[in-house]
Amino acid sequence: MKYGQETGVKRLRAWRELHPEAFGENIKEIRRFLGPQVRMMAVVKANAYGHGDQITAAILQEQYGITDFAVASLEEGIRLRERGINGRILILGYTPPEALGEALDYELMQTLADRDYAREAASRAPGLMAHLKINTGMNRLGVNVGETKGILEILGDDRLKIRGIFSHLSMADGRTPQEQAFTREQTERFVELLGILEKLGVCPVDRHLQSSYGILQGLIPGCNLVRPGIFLYGVRSSLDGQGGFTGTPALSIKAKVAMVRQVASGEPISYGNGFHALKPMEVAVLTIGYGDGIPRSLTGGCVLLHGRRAPVVGRICMDQMLVDVSNIPGIRPGDTAVLLGQDGEEEIRAEEMAGWAGTITNELLCRLGDRLFVVTGEQKKAEDTELSQQGLQKEWHKNTA
Repeated sequence: MKYGQETGVKRLRAWRELHPEAFGENIKEIRRFLGPQVRMMAVVKANAYGHGDQITAAILQEQYGITDFAVASLEEGIRLRERGINGRILILGYTPPEALGEALDYELMQTLADRDYAREAASRAPGLMAHLKINTGMNRLGVNVGETKGILEILGDDRLKIRGIFSHLSMADGRTPQEQAFTREQTERFVELLGILEKLGVCPVDRHLQSSYGILQGLIPGCNLVRPGIFLYGVRSSLDGQGGFTGTPALSIKAKVAMVRQVASGEPISYGNGFHALKPMEVAVLTIGYGDGIPRSLTGGCVLLHGRRAPVVGRICMDQMLVDVSNIPGIRPGDTAVLLGQDGEEEIRAEEMAGWAGTITNELLCRLGDRLFVVTGEQKKAEDTELSQQGLQKEWHKNTA
């Protein structure tokens, strides 16, 4: 990943704009459900849900004091260490046993998914720090919650440094009585297991169950850690999800206008024969497309230009997309379009954009491509000020020549 800090915003055709202050607002909102003392393990997998993992983790560590992070893979954990991220980093997913020595070298914590994997980890990488995953009903990774003998065997292996134990709620965002009942059942199973392990004196120090939507339950007895993911970025998975969290979006997506063209009534627009102008139209070509992670299925959505909504027309291309600006006067090449974020009084949130694309925000954000450099709002503001000053100087020289 390359960052705008290294390239300069003014040379970019399209970019992601990160708003560090939003993380602070979202942390405050998350704490409303949990109280001020609970530790947060910031989930920064999948390039921090498309926000840029290294820069996001650095902001969380340096500005907000976060010391626990979760990633999906060994490679993601190494990237954070190479960026200077300290503290605890948990690999939530599978690492091939042959590579566990690297996890040990980089002081990463590995998830133990079952007994056989734990035995191999202990043999190949003695001294490895780990968290034990418990399956409470999702039936993905984890030792089944009722297999107490196997759990005790893993916890008793002194070749491993098991720092935590956790599970994952599969229906925490559900709104039906059945989904909510299953979430309570998963929670009760995990809390009961913690009680058994505590009585035996073998329960790891860190215990965690809740990712973003699970946080809405409030702090669960026996747990001291939560794993905010999508909420940390100020976004809900969809507009249909369980309420209670609003969030302050931490990311905008912006692109330049390459050209504006007139299209006659009846003329096709973009690939194929799927869209024809129903009347004479003015169309702006934007410098962003599905090669940057914008869903090809987004047709039917809109972008913001000059603080107004411009409908997407025709199919999304790999490197460009087209929008109808017939009712927005004064659009020029070089203008900035906002695909995600605010422009004046208007805003497009990720929940709305994901709905247009027929997906959830998690997927929408994670698929954003590396061609979209990450810059901070402060950097963009500074460069806009610099460009404005240069323009004033040019105007002054022209008038005094």
